[in-house]
Amino acid sequence: MSDNKTTRLLRLADELSEAARRLGLEVRREKILREVGYRARGGACRFRDRNLIILDREMAPADQVEILAEALRGHDLDALYLSPAARRLVDAASEPG
Repeated sequence: MSDNKTTRLLRLADELSEAARRLGLEVRREKILREVGYRARGGACRFRDRNLIILDREMAPADQVEILAEALRGHDLDALYLSPAARRLVDAASEPG
């Protein structure tokens, strides 16, 4: 992946992380341990009274962006400014299929 594309994806991941925080979601980048036979991906979850989005910090930027967009799906984003690229990603994650 080119450096320019990687930089762009990292900026999108940061923008989507900030949008999640403004919605009251806690975004955590953790080292997710893997065992033979399964692939841990991360995503949205609820732990006690906290809504979390867990991202594997070793995951590719494109995968982090995908998980963040999926986690924001279904939240009311009308009051938040998102760049056109970020808005398209969240809207695409909301489409069935």
